[in-house]
Amino acid sequence: MAAQATIARHNTANRLRRRAHIRTISLEYCMLYRVIPLLLLCLVSISLPAALPATADLSGVLLRNVRHGFVDYDGIRADPAFERYVSSLANTRHDDLDDQATHLAFLINAYNALAIQGILNGYSPSSIFGRYSYFKRRKYNLLGTQTTLDELENRQLRLLGDPRVHFAIVCASLSCPRLSSQVYSADQLESELDAAARAFANDGTRNRFDVSRKIAFLSGIFDRYQADFSQSAGSVQKYLARYVSDPAAAAILAQDGFAVRYVDDDWDLNGVYRGKPR
Repeated sequence: MAAQATIARHNTANRLRRRAHIRTISLEYCMLYRVIPLLLLCLVSISLPAALPATADLSGVLLRNVRHGFVDYDGIRADPAFERYVSSLANTRHDDLDDQATHLAFLINAYNALAIQGILNGYSPSSIFGRYSYFKRRKYNLLGTQTTLDELENRQLRLLGDPRVHFAIVCASLSCPRLSSQVYSADQLESELDAAARAFANDGTRNRFDVSRKIAFLSGIFDRYQADFSQSAGSVQKYLARYVSDPAAAAILAQDGFAVRYVDDDWDLNGVYRGKPR
């Protein structure tokens, strides 16, 4: 009997130990079940870099295919770096654009790249109907949504409040500013926009100043967006006075002293494209 009682106690102790072990394992699994999602979240957060596009791709494309504002669209079409850059625009998040300079540089580069993409897709601003399709119908993936060039300019770029963007964005036509062979960068944006404004204001194929007769022949850009320039400087002429190199012309502009005539736009392509639309 004593031996049976000893065996019974031993069996009971073993069962209790097994139950305690099972409870310990269950508790460990329960804790692990709660911790794993947190660990995965941390790993995902660490592994997802900021989705800013690789401007080095666009920079290389522009350096290889743009000379003094003249664009080799066939060369861009054949360059895989351009397609990589355009594709990356859709994946960029608003949260990645953490300051105004980064935001503005991103949008300028995006506009110029998408304007090129529109030409490669067979659109053209050379006619009235062509301009409607090119600017207002063709949609692109940008910042996770669909947008047109018109929406990008008027609902995003202009709202950032810097009229110099009108000298930086290029709509693939001869009347637009010359396309830069370099990308715009957040850390150099102020000097780059100033350079673009001075280059456009002093480009004799876009603007001419007859000091003796006090007549200014100005690009249509100053007509279409005169509200932006006037808000910044009081008038289009006062705005131009900041950037025009000729001291005599600048002095007259500062006093709103010119009679202004706006030059008709030339919507011919700012380069050559022989390829088929894609």
